[in-house]
Amino acid sequence: MATLKAIRRRIASVQSTEQITRAMKLVAAARLRRAQEALIAARPYSEALGRVADSLLNAEGVDIAPAEDARKSALVAVIAADRGLCGGYNTNIIREGEQVRRNLEREGLEVRYYAVGKKAVDHYKRAKAPIAVESTNNLPRLATVELARLIAGRMLADFQSGAISQASIVYTRFHSAITQTPVYERLLPVTPPARGPADEAAAPVDYLIEPSPQELVPVVVKSYLEAAVFHGLLEAEASEYGAKMTAMDNATNNAMEMINSLTLEMNRARQAQITKELMDIVGGAEALRG
Repeated sequence: MATLKAIRRRIASVQSTEQITRAMKLVAAARLRRAQEALIAARPYSEALGRVADSLLNAEGVDIAPAEDARKSALVAVIAADRGLCGGYNTNIIREGEQVRRNLEREGLEVRYYAVGKKAVDHYKRAKAPIAVESTNNLPRLATVELARLIAGRMLADFQSGAISQASIVYTRFHSAITQTPVYERLLPVTPPARGPADEAAAPVDYLIEPSPQELVPVVVKSYLEAAVFHGLLEAEASEYGAKMTAMDNATNNAMEMINSLTLEMNRARQAQITKELMDIVGGAEALRG
């Protein structure tokens, strides 16, 4: 059995850890609330812009296809975190990115990563995976318009130049603080959505477009791409803080359980020590009496 001094030292250490994890849980909860508000506020804009892009592509019959001499290559943006202590969040998104690469390679595409987040960058470097671009964010916010424009701009530039024939994003969709699921979303090439029998029977909408569709479609596609990437960043940010809050809550509960167990062990050790001392006293008194 460990000595009382060693047990007290362990209890103090676990108490210190419990205070840290509790504080980290509170910080993650506050940031999660702000991330959820930003995600909810951005959803109407993203959905409206998606409807505009779908309507315009359908009305004009536009198909944003790769260049004729485009390489059989794909750029996959994987959105991970810069830090750990968020459970299996980073592991799950990196595993999804690797599964996407295997699927695309079976289709004959050469895959390169746009690694966002230090955890993704470090993993792909250790695995010697092909990284086209790496991006780490030292700011407290992951979802920024500047980062979304960088990712979308690189995808669009490579797509238009023929360096790639497909661009996609892998991020974690936020459902709740407990549930987040990795998702894969193809962004380029952009094709009009499939039309059902009801759509084909409906009268076509005659849009009045100014300037010409040839000038407007690239602008809409660029805005749609940036909005889609920004939405993925918002989902990933909320998912990261949700996973971190849950992980720190579990760590706090585990620390409290360990403190209770160590306290019980300390009380038993102290009781055993007191009993031993009493037996020594009784034994000495009996020896003197005899």
